[in-house]
Amino acid sequence: MVEAAYRHHGLDARYLNCEVQPDALGDAVRGARAMGWVGFNCSIPHKVDVIEHLDGLADSATVIGAVNCVVRRDGLLIGENTDGQGFLTSLKTVVDTAGKSLVVFGAGGAARAIAVETALAGAATITIVNRDPSRGAELVALLNERTPCRAALVAWDGVYSLPEETDIVVNATSIGLFPDVDAQLALDLDSLRPGMVVADVIPNPPRTRLIRDAEARGCTVLDGLGMLVNQAVIGIKHWTGVDPDAAVMRRTLEELFGT
Repeated sequence: MVEAAYRHHGLDARYLNCEVQPDALGDAVRGARAMGWVGFNCSIPHKVDVIEHLDGLADSATVIGAVNCVVRRDGLLIGENTDGQGFLTSLKTVVDTAGKSLVVFGAGGAARAIAVETALAGAATITIVNRDPSRGAELVALLNERTPCRAALVAWDGVYSLPEETDIVVNATSIGLFPDVDAQLALDLDSLRPGMVVADVIPNPPRTRLIRDAEARGCTVLDGLGMLVNQAVIGIKHWTGVDPDAAVMRRTLEELFGT
């Protein structure tokens, strides 16, 4: 996807995938610095641990407490978090989050980034539904202390029914990710109503079971490709100064996943 954007815009750049073990993370960052890389992405399990090897953090990454994108600025490596920003960009194509009521399933890295960014964008309330109460409580406390929204926790110990006032539903868990494509959220599907926006962060497969179920009930749906593409669009802009063509990038993913 990123290389397709580089080719499309004639950029003299490459995007390399590197497998880095946790005990070699510091060496990898020092190597990137020594080789003059303009930046890099980092994924699980490095999003938090990478922070100690960087020179600073952007505002949203500071609040989220995790980094997935590093940018060289004036010789310094600065940590950004483009996950939540990418999701918010995708979400804005169908709804304005200001004043809305959200339900977010999960409390991991993706949920944390999405909840913080939507809260900072004006969401009125966010309900975190999570199986681990302590992890969920940590995210709720962060939202209530560091953002203007009101957040609450629901312990996910059975089938969850969405409150009537829910505007936006987000699956920020790995439920439904390939190869377990038939996995289903413990969600009362009858509580999905027309007018709700239902988003899934899972890009593979793009049309998860949740997306299909929500669409069948008249909801507006957003697949995980939007978040994946838009976080990369933001990263490329950070690294190169170029606004890449998101359509070229999404088309590459659609061809890859056969959608």
